[in-house]
Amino acid sequence: MIIGVPKEIKNNESRVGMTPAGVFELVKNNHTVYIQSGAGEGSGFFDEDYKQAGAMILDTIGQVYAMAEMIVKVKEPIEEEYNYIQKGQLVFTYFHFASSESLTRTMIDSKAVCIAYETVEDEDGTLPLLTPMSEVAGRMAIQQGAKYLEKPVRGRGVLLGGVPGVAPGRVLVLGAGVVGTQAAKMAAGLGAHVTILDVNMKRLRYINDVMPSHVVTEFSNEFNIRKHIKTHDLIIGGVLLKGSKAPKLITRDMLGDMRKGTVIVDVAVDQGGCVETTRPTTHEDPIYIINDVVHYSVANMPGAVPHTSTMALTNVTLPYVLKLANLGWEMACEVDSSLQRGLNIVHGEVVYKEILEAFNWNELTV
Repeated sequence: MIIGVPKEIKNNESRVGMTPAGVFELVKNNHTVYIQSGAGEGSGFFDEDYKQAGAMILDTIGQVYAMAEMIVKVKEPIEEEYNYIQKGQLVFTYFHFASSESLTRTMIDSKAVCIAYETVEDEDGTLPLLTPMSEVAGRMAIQQGAKYLEKPVRGRGVLLGGVPGVAPGRVLVLGAGVVGTQAAKMAAGLGAHVTILDVNMKRLRYINDVMPSHVVTEFSNEFNIRKHIKTHDLIIGGVLLKGSKAPKLITRDMLGDMRKGTVIVDVAVDQGGCVETTRPTTHEDPIYIINDVVHYSVANMPGAVPHTSTMALTNVTLPYVLKLANLGWEMACEVDSSLQRGLNIVHGEVVYKEILEAFNWNELTV
């Protein structure tokens, strides 16, 4: 199969869809790999590295799309890429369709085959291709939150770890999944007091068992959320409903209950955000302030640490890329139920029901 890896052109997105090591494995399996010139530079991988791994370098993104049967990338195609996508082309990336009707309609119209990293699902319900980026985002949420709590950027002026004689900061984590667990781990490591909320008692028991005593768990409901937002300095939104829009756990009116300079980091922004006032931001312009509450909602947080993120992503995507390339997407999805669940749009038809539900569509109205 001919595989193309274009350069990511989303704002401040420096990750790349494949490392040279991944290219080497594909070429070893008799596949052809085209890399756009400069695609890996942001992650610390250069054209010469890819050449040595067996890839061929093309100058432009249009050339990569034109040559490839399968496109492997990191983020969803953006408007500048739409016209390059070909009928029947397999596109393997993070799509997060439920957060963008325009992207969804564009990919329907393209008649491409769209397999979304974030909906590839194992039998036990885990999301193997989303997990590493959720780990990165969860850890980064605390780094960014700690920074924006500083007074010069209109935060509360709180040091999360505190100092002797001064109480540590308080972190509220919504969701005890991968993002929430990693955020709680990082915040606890800094010495902050952490409260983590979830509706899954199994996850709360796990958190209670593995985290130190200054991480406390509580069942998630509106009453408890309203109670805790009044006293916590940093709020992390780590809620995920697979393939669907995130629920709005914090509404606009709740901002009035928060103290001036409270920081919200909504990691769920890719799925529409779990805070009503969330809107996507970029690494270039990451925050905005509503009712004196600082909102950080960068839609590609792991893109800020591209070397780590690219390597972590290729570690988990490569086995699936190899299977798709070796067998073709139809046979690969037939023999691998995890990949089958990753199919979102096929030749103009939405095949993932959560997308239809997100836009209140049915098969007849798409």
